[in-house]
Amino acid sequence: MPIPEDVTGEEIDKDVRQELQSLPKGLAEDVAKNLVMVARLIDEDPEGAYGYSRVALRLASRVAAVREAAGFAAYANQKYSEALAEFRAARRMTGNVDLWPVMADCERGLGRPEKAMEMAGAPEVHKLDKAGQVEMRLVAAGARRDMGQIDAAIVTLQSPELASNSVQPWTARLRYAYADALLAAGREDEAREWFAKAVESDKDGSTDASDRLAEMDGVEFVDALVEDVLDESGGGPEAEAVEAAATFGAPAPEPVVNDAADKDAADDKSDVEDLNDLDD
Repeated sequence: MPIPEDVTGEEIDKDVRQELQSLPKGLAEDVAKNLVMVARLIDEDPEGAYGYSRVALRLASRVAAVREAAGFAAYANQKYSEALAEFRAARRMTGNVDLWPVMADCERGLGRPEKAMEMAGAPEVHKLDKAGQVEMRLVAAGARRDMGQIDAAIVTLQSPELASNSVQPWTARLRYAYADALLAAGREDEAREWFAKAVESDKDGSTDASDRLAEMDGVEFVDALVEDVLDESGGGPEAEAVEAAATFGAPAPEPVVNDAADKDAADDKSDVEDLNDLDD
C-alpha cells in the first residue's frame, strides 16, 4: 500500500521504535511507516488502517507492537475474533495486562458477555492503572446491559471516578455511559443531568452527549437548505418534500415545474404578440 511522502516512520512512539530495533534497519523503517499509517487512519478510515496493519503484520509478526496495532485495527473494523487473537499474542510477548479491558470487550463483540464479566473479576484487573480500571468498569457495565441487567449496569458504573469533580481523560465517557444506562432504565431526569455533566467534561467531542441532551430537551436541528426552501415557498408540498428528504438523509427533490401553467403563459404571450401585429 502507498505511503505518503510526509511519513518518515520517526513519528511513532519511542517505545515502539525501540522494539523495532531488533529488525534490520530498512525493514524497521518500512514497518514503522505502516504503523504510522495505522495510527493516522484508524479513526477516520478504519478499513485503510486495517490494510496497513496487515502489511506491518506480514513484515514483522514477531514484534509485540505490530500485533497490538493489528489488534486495534481489526477491533476498529469489528473483526473481534481476529482482534482478540492479536491482543492475546501481544500479551504473551510482553506479559503486559494493559490490553485486558479491550480483550474483554472483544468477548462482548463476539456475543459472550458472560466471559467479559468473568474477565472483569479476574486478578489481572487489579494490575491495571486507573485508566485501565475505569475502562474495565465500562466494559463490565456494557456486558451487564448485553445480558439485560440494566440496574446492575448502573450500579457497576457508580464509582469514585464517576462522583469526582476532576476531569480526567475517561470522565466524559464514564458520565455518558452512566447517563445512557439511566435513560435505558427510564430515569430520564437523572439521565438528563448526567448527559449535561458529560457535555461539560467532553472537551474533545469524544461522545455525542450534546446531541443526546438536545434530543431530550426537544431541540431540533434544521438543515440550512430546508430553511431556505421554507422561506422562499412559504411552506406547501415542495417545502414538505425537501424537509422530509433532509430528515431521512435523501437528496432534496428537484423543483416541481408546472408545465400546464407555463404553456398557458406562453399562449397568452403569443396572443398579445398577434394583436400587436394586427395593430401594425
